[in-house]
Amino acid sequence: MKNASRWLIFAVPLALFLALAVLLFSRNGTDPSFLPSARLGQAVPAFSLPSLAEPEQILDQTLLKGHVTLLNVWATWCVSCLVENPVLLALSAQGVRIIGVNYKDNREAALGWLVNNGNAFDQVIFDENGSLGIDLGVYGAPETYLVDANGIIRYRAVGVLDPKAWQTELKPRYDALVAEFEQEQLP
Repeated sequence: MKNASRWLIFAVPLALFLALAVLLFSRNGTDPSFLPSARLGQAVPAFSLPSLAEPEQILDQTLLKGHVTLLNVWATWCVSCLVENPVLLALSAQGVRIIGVNYKDNREAALGWLVNNGNAFDQVIFDENGSLGIDLGVYGAPETYLVDANGIIRYRAVGVLDPKAWQTELKPRYDALVAEFEQEQLP
């Protein structure tokens, strides 16, 4: 009995160490900031929410059809969104269609933020309670979704969209989707 308990004293920690080693090794080489989206390859979830600027205007998922679009989740309480905004303004000036989702925010504060910092958005969906954000699987702001002309989510970028992330991650995908859409429009 004494030999069995002595064996367990060494076997249990060894087994725990080996299990931890296997877990860590299996994650080796993966990007710890990568957050997969359960929505990739699926349509933007159905929603019916007011426009930020015109509360009587109800916006829905059809807003995301017929154009390749960046769907950007932002808020006034998000410091990173302020850092990201000049990049969005530059992309908008280049003709990139950007729809904003004002996430869990105050309408007046959000309208003031856009006046003070610039408005890169074609439209802004006011998601006051975060229902669209929850359906999208948003972890926090900012997040940007690349949506094809059929309303299908093709890519998700979590965090600040900076020039490097645009050039290396989003722009090649965006350009490919635009080319595909334009090809489909030919007679």
